[in-house]
Amino acid sequence: MSTLTIVIPVLNEASTLPRLARNLASLEPQPNEVIVVDGGSDDDTVSLAQSLGLKVIEQTPAGRARQINRGVEEAVSNLICVLHADTWLPDDAVSVIQATMLDQKTALAGFTAILAGDKTTRWVTSLHNWAKTWYAPLLFRPHLFFKGCRLLFGDHAMFFRKEQFQAVGGCDPEMMVMEEADLCVKIVSQGRVRLINRIVETSDRRVAAWGELKANWIYLQVGIRWGLGLRKRLGDQYPDVR
Repeated sequence: MSTLTIVIPVLNEASTLPRLARNLASLEPQPNEVIVVDGGSDDDTVSLAQSLGLKVIEQTPAGRARQINRGVEEAVSNLICVLHADTWLPDDAVSVIQATMLDQKTALAGFTAILAGDKTTRWVTSLHNWAKTWYAPLLFRPHLFFKGCRLLFGDHAMFFRKEQFQAVGGCDPEMMVMEEADLCVKIVSQGRVRLINRIVETSDRRVAAWGELKANWIYLQVGIRWGLGLRKRLGDQYPDVR
């Protein structure tokens, strides 16, 4: 049976860690390893993660792509799941990941994400995010779309084989956003990219902070710029929300 490491890139995520730790504790079976890769938090993220029994690695220089690369490098397992601190897995996620990756034609896959808050489920944004996994590669990388490429993002809790991730050079360390989509484009050389029919819940904190229309407009602008190869200062269009 394949082993699984969950890699969690974090930056100032102290407020989400208690719920995340409860979610991880509920997984059955448990992953073989969980690695929290901190990118220079100035809140209590590191100390809190350690107090919750999570393995913490501090990555310098920071950046989510670099943190993902470091977590994969340090992982002992042959399967990797990259999980955002504000995304919560189903309790059978480990088995789902292992079963999905039995298909040797699949190089990378992710869960279907539903954005939700304490009182609201963001159905419109969740539906748009689902649709983007299909229409974005069809519009911007049609030659790869027909080879099985779909564009997944951090909210999808994507997972892959360590050796195939490393074979394509991992995430581009210079990318501040869209590093997951960029990985999908590269890793399709190893096999298809899939969105599986299982749900993860992700915090709607960006949508709550910006409003649904503004959030989707920002997502669209960033995606179009990336698709057209306009990557310089792409992160300026996507400010942090905690």
